[in-house]
Amino acid sequence: MLEIRRLSARYGRIDALHDVTLSVAEGEFVGLLGPNGAGKSTLMRAVMGLVANSGEVSFRGEALPRQSPDLCVARGVVLVPEGRGIFAPMTVAENLELGAYLLDEAAEFERRREQVFGLFPRIRERLSQVAGSLSGGEQQMLAVGRALMAAPKILLLDEPSLGLAPKIIDEILGTLALLNKEGLTIVLVEQKAPLALRMTSRAYLLSLGRLIAEIDPRTTSHEEIARNYLS
Repeated sequence: MLEIRRLSARYGRIDALHDVTLSVAEGEFVGLLGPNGAGKSTLMRAVMGLVANSGEVSFRGEALPRQSPDLCVARGVVLVPEGRGIFAPMTVAENLELGAYLLDEAAEFERRREQVFGLFPRIRERLSQVAGSLSGGEQQMLAVGRALMAAPKILLLDEPSLGLAPKIIDEILGTLALLNKEGLTIVLVEQKAPLALRMTSRAYLLSLGRLIAEIDPRTTSHEEIARNYLS
């Protein structure tokens, strides 16, 4: 579904990603692991065309447009950014509307919104509330819900567990597991390797902007990753 070949990216004169090649098949739940500064967020931003890059990124056999995140979303590639990226001064309802900004059909809009409410009932209860006043967990639920309003075919999540209590993390990741079981392809960026290995069917490991290993969570423990790849 998603093919990345020799992808490099930079911020100004700083090279942040070096010749990364990986793939994600339809229906997979793939992890992207590594310490701070490994290039995980840069990779997600490069796929969406949010950072200067070179190489090839294709989705379902067609090249994704460079520097055109709107067109990526229109094709079904949707990112939940690190730090959630909600529009804090706007209401919860307005944030959800912005997630479906490419949609013209009122009935489909309501269907998608009901899907979000079914997954995150607290979002329905806070529709008129300013998004910035939500708790951290509720903001993350809103960020995922807003992304789902775009009807993604592949969902890219950048550190969704960041700053959240374990109970909320389990709730959100449980929802992601359900969505994957229903057929949604997911790429999860996560610094906490044990968490990602518990959720994903396959994982890639980045270090200093380079892809250094592909991990099978069924046979590789967090301790082995730390000992063999991060020491």
